[in-house]
Amino acid sequence: MQRAAGTTPLTIYNTQRPPFGDFFDRNGDPGANGIPDVLDEARWGLEWLDRMYPGGEEMYQQIADDRDHQMFRLPTEDSVNYGKGLYRPVYRVTGKPQGLMKYKNRSTGVASIAGKFASTMALGSELMQSIDPEFSARLHKKAIEAYEFGEKYPGISQTAPCKAPYFYEEENWVDDMELASAQLYAVTGDAGYLNNARKYGKMEEITPWIGADTASHYQWFPFINLGHYLIAGDKSDSSDQFVKFYQNGLEKLYNRGKDDPFFIGVPYIWCSNNLVSAAMTQAKLYHELTGDQKFLEMEASLRDWLFGCNPWGTSMIVGLPKWGDFPVDPHSAFTHVYNYPVDGGLVDGPIYSTIFGKLIGIHLAEPDEYGRFQPGRAVYHDEWGDYSTNEPTMDGTAGLAIYLSSLFKTTEEDVKETAKDAEDAKGEKLNEKSVESASSGSDQTWYKGALIRLDSTKKNIALVFTGHEFADGHKR
Repeated sequence: MQRAAGTTPLTIYNTQRPPFGDFFDRNGDPGANGIPDVLDEARWGLEWLDRMYPGGEEMYQQIADDRDHQMFRLPTEDSVNYGKGLYRPVYRVTGKPQGLMKYKNRSTGVASIAGKFASTMALGSELMQSIDPEFSARLHKKAIEAYEFGEKYPGISQTAPCKAPYFYEEENWVDDMELASAQLYAVTGDAGYLNNARKYGKMEEITPWIGADTASHYQWFPFINLGHYLIAGDKSDSSDQFVKFYQNGLEKLYNRGKDDPFFIGVPYIWCSNNLVSAAMTQAKLYHELTGDQKFLEMEASLRDWLFGCNPWGTSMIVGLPKWGDFPVDPHSAFTHVYNYPVDGGLVDGPIYSTIFGKLIGIHLAEPDEYGRFQPGRAVYHDEWGDYSTNEPTMDGTAGLAIYLSSLFKTTEEDVKETAKDAEDAKGEKLNEKSVESASSGSDQTWYKGALIRLDSTKKNIALVFTGHEFADGHKR
């Protein structure tokens, strides 16, 4: 089942342009095509959204439904009968409850999905201008039409369930219209959009999951309010107020997590890792806006959680780090059936034991390798049969990419520094001529600021415990 939503690669590129290279063509085949690969990927998403939104008040948000979960296969191998043979249903945005069989959603309007279309197409029109002006103009026009559609029918448009009770139970929409308003202001310069962005932003100062103990599945999505960031960074009369909104949310997370051994203040709901990613991204953006260092420790703890500093001692990102423990059996047909790697995919993450015990259709095909750590308050399984904790999600992965790509600039500087050190050290030998004495009269040997030998005149042996292959303490 697919649902139309924002193409986060656009946001990644727009905020972190320098790191991205061009190594593949538009189809993902090796070979440069003159366009950064992240924009090739974003264009794929934009073209799909373009087809899903013919324009005006004709908008579609979902292809197929939970019946496509009946088998693990590639889309091209789909043999599920949806009532009309292999033809999949396409769900139109109506603003009213939908569901073809037993279960229905609780839709009340269209603004939540129309706002996502509008913000994505607005940003897409800007970034596609130099690549394809005609496509850019079409996106620009549709962004405005989608925005007007959302303003006309405020409310939520949820995904449609069918045979199972599960669907994306989104219940907020003003954040989507805020981001659409802010993005259209950035593209058009029309102050009316900025005024609307402020209006919508003040209606939901803090993303509602922050501070909550639990939530329904995707009840408050997206998990980070990027509209707040755009308004705060615009240096307008409302900037300080919207910075304060970010700060207040982070204070809630800080107070919930400060007594936790892992400094984790997010609830262990379905897709808890997406909340972790959103929280650390908000912390980074806040620091970028203010320079306030209060939440840096929490940000680092959230990041470390995803890379293995958690009760299960495993990274939550498929394939990363290469030398570490990471999900090898994700809930993915690509991997389980076809053995295709999905490296870089952020899995759902730990879920409350109480929620896990009530989910339908979960089974563990093999003994739980983390069994000695379970059951606790939350559970996690590296098991393809556990769709609640080990399924890679596109929105979570894309959101994490925003954060990780922002760190690449620092890494680039480190690489340059390392290259310079290597050049300076070329031809040098590690001998008495290339070492420095720690202090006058000392028999300790130092090299490039590091102590590499103690007093060689004394018969003492020092045991040094390093991170070795685990890279503990390594600055990268």
